[in-house]
Amino acid sequence: MRKLICVISITILALVAVTAQAQVKYNQYGVAVSSDRLDAEAQDGILVIESPNSGYKFWFDVRAQADAAVFFGAPDYADPIGNAAGIRRARFAVKGQVDENWYGEFDMDLANGLCELKDALIRYTGIPNLDLQVGNFKENFSIQRNTTSRYLQFIERPMVTSALAPSRHIGINAKYAKDWLWVSAGAFSQKVAGSEEWTNVADNNKDFGRNAGYSLTTKVVFRPLYKMENASLHIGAAYSYRTTTTDLATGEWGTYRASARNSTNLNRRKYLDTNNLPGFHHNNLWTVEIAGHWNGLRYETAYIGDNVHFKADAADPATKNFGGWYVQAGYLLFGGKHQYDAKGAKYTKIERGSKWGDLELCGRYEICDLNDGNVYGGGAEAYTLGLNWHVNNNVKFMINYQFNNNDRYANGKGKLNVGKDADGKPTKDYTKVVAANGKAGVDYHMLCVRFEIDF
Repeated sequence: MRKLICVISITILALVAVTAQAQVKYNQYGVAVSSDRLDAEAQDGILVIESPNSGYKFWFDVRAQADAAVFFGAPDYADPIGNAAGIRRARFAVKGQVDENWYGEFDMDLANGLCELKDALIRYTGIPNLDLQVGNFKENFSIQRNTTSRYLQFIERPMVTSALAPSRHIGINAKYAKDWLWVSAGAFSQKVAGSEEWTNVADNNKDFGRNAGYSLTTKVVFRPLYKMENASLHIGAAYSYRTTTTDLATGEWGTYRASARNSTNLNRRKYLDTNNLPGFHHNNLWTVEIAGHWNGLRYETAYIGDNVHFKADAADPATKNFGGWYVQAGYLLFGGKHQYDAKGAKYTKIERGSKWGDLELCGRYEICDLNDGNVYGGGAEAYTLGLNWHVNNNVKFMINYQFNNNDRYANGKGKLNVGKDADGKPTKDYTKVVAANGKAGVDYHMLCVRFEIDF
């Protein structure tokens, strides 16, 4: 009997050993690896694959936005504005929490057949309330710039944000967020976007040995209503010191340029444009902003200023001051609620008020001024009304009506007509414009729609 028990025990141990050996898995390089069971589920329409036993989590973030616009009411001397349609964004991102402390992300845009890198980053979150991040990502400067395009209240960001607020650059950043305080500080270099930017970086490096350039950006946000679930108050200020970077073409390196379209991506003309200003040394960007919400109401306003400094031997060494501001608000008409992302210091998706969705009525006024001294980059104001239908967590329809009022200096680097001369002929030269009824510059109306899906 004892021999039988012994034989059975040895057999069981052998089977366990064989089974354990059979469970050992190897990667494509023949190295033994640990494995973990994963669960897959749809979270608000987003495919998420995660482990019930560890901090591993993996998901896709896909976004498609199709836009169309008509333009009308421009004066007879204006260059024609063609009605247009296009894919504003076709984003594909892979995001992963490899364990409870490490996060990675890769994001690209394939809109209109052009490939452009967006986010590519690694983040460490092992210190409470602190995130350390390196890679290519948005600088923490403007709430409007940092709010993802899926949660914007209008089809496009304000002109001053497009013209002056920094977007994605390669760099390193530290962010602290707890209760009423949010602080961010980072150091950045050039853009990493598409083939054009990389060609410029490579040419500036190999042909001229130029330094990549840098910027230092910091932001502080106070949130006195952080304990309230149905309301928020965001009071922020940011500063950025910036030098020239090598993502510019070799002939434009060492110059400064600010430009913007009239809050639309489908009219490709940049009426506001300072052109390339030579002898650039550095610029000081700064902003102050206030935003908040209460249930279905959300509001936001900001001023962005830009003080541009030039070298002493520049043709025009005087400091130039550009800037602008906007104020906007939106209200969910059928009982929905806005939500504030405390960790990101920005606004996130809404909570809809009914099963069929919710409607959001929005309004915005904005100004952008790129005129100062003997630089006439143009100035403009715009009035926008918007209606957003939040169908569900993944589908949104938007419609914007906008009136654009450009001044006589908004001639797109001298390429666009801004009025008529003394002979009644269209002219691009603002010094020759004879204003009719005291008016000059190109004013026009726009009606734009967007169809969006996120999954």
